[in-house]
Amino acid sequence: MESSIKMLDDRTDQATRQMLQKVVERKTKFDTFKLRHLIAMWATMFLSFCYFIYLYQTVMKPYSYSFSAMFSVFVNQSANLYFLVMTVGLYGLMNVLRAKREKAEKEFHALRCEIIDKSKDLWKKEDEWKNRHTVFEMMKANYDINLYHENK
Repeated sequence: MESSIKMLDDRTDQATRQMLQKVVERKTKFDTFKLRHLIAMWATMFLSFCYFIYLYQTVMKPYSYSFSAMFSVFVNQSANLYFLVMTVGLYGLMNVLRAKREKAEKEFHALRCEIIDKSKDLWKKEDEWKNRHTVFEMMKANYDINLYHENK
């Protein structure tokens, strides 16, 4: 469990601390997939750009007089196959990571909204209810998780 969540001894009970820990874990998972998707997206764009420049220099520019000549040169050069497979593979990886990122975001958002909805049950006593803003501020400051409103 995170140290800042452990230090909430008098402000929360054990179940609330577990929920806060789970929302931090889901946020971390979401941020990880978000970064991986971004890296895959930029790598796909960079590789595609390099591939099109390579095609232009080696196939289109010298053999632009005939489509059949361009096609036969394209097929005869094995580097084209490797570039094409790598580009399509990176594009597929980017789409897989996008789907995982969206799933992780939905899980994170659902748990965050559940904490917001159940806040009256989680902080039942009046002194706990009055001090819940310190828990919310700690979550916002340390983990960038907004528990004040359901909207992002």
